[in-house]
Amino acid sequence: MKIAIVGTEADTLNYVRYVQSISAIPVVTLNTADVSACDALLLPGGGDITPAFFGEQNRGSRNIDTKLDVVQLHALDLALDRHMPVLGICKGMQIINVGLGGSVLQDLPPDAARRHQYDGEDQYHSAVNATNSWLYNLYGREMTVNSAHHQALGRLGKGLTVVQHCPQDNCVEAIVHKDLPILGVQWHPERLDERRSGVKGEKVLAHFVSLISASG
Repeated sequence: MKIAIVGTEADTLNYVRYVQSISAIPVVTLNTADVSACDALLLPGGGDITPAFFGEQNRGSRNIDTKLDVVQLHALDLALDRHMPVLGICKGMQIINVGLGGSVLQDLPPDAARRHQYDGEDQYHSAVNATNSWLYNLYGREMTVNSAHHQALGRLGKGLTVVQHCPQDNCVEAIVHKDLPILGVQWHPERLDERRSGVKGEKVLAHFVSLISASG
């Protein structure tokens, strides 16, 4: 089983280890031709998306890499065309949302930013899972997740449903597509500290693998 990770090798080490943990083969690439030869697509975390891609001017976005955005959005389009399973993590979830016509809140209010923004280490906070969602089936109604972001989903993309939110500020923490094997989490299961959260991030990957197996 090959899982494409669209990014650079230097920026995706945690995701490579994450994929290898279930004996799948990670294919780190910036070439969409490589994506088409894989069984699934993982869109990793990173900087902020170029605001022009969701029809806005820059209102607080930073660490922008437009060339990478273009490649990731093209990879998502390829996956959509082929009904390929997709997992988006942090920025990757936002790429899914933008690729399906949604938008991004470019800078969270101060109270929410303190709860979610990376400050030398991940922030940990509570999250509530929608009943009967894929996350509810994995973790139950409530869980603790790790955050490292100053942005969040705004307008929801076509076909997407929110399946997890932060109860303190209603920040969207996870999504699923209504018809396609597409998942997204705003937090980081690939580096979730089980000692601090009480849950295992590997369950997200295991569920993703089940979607890959079901897709043939």
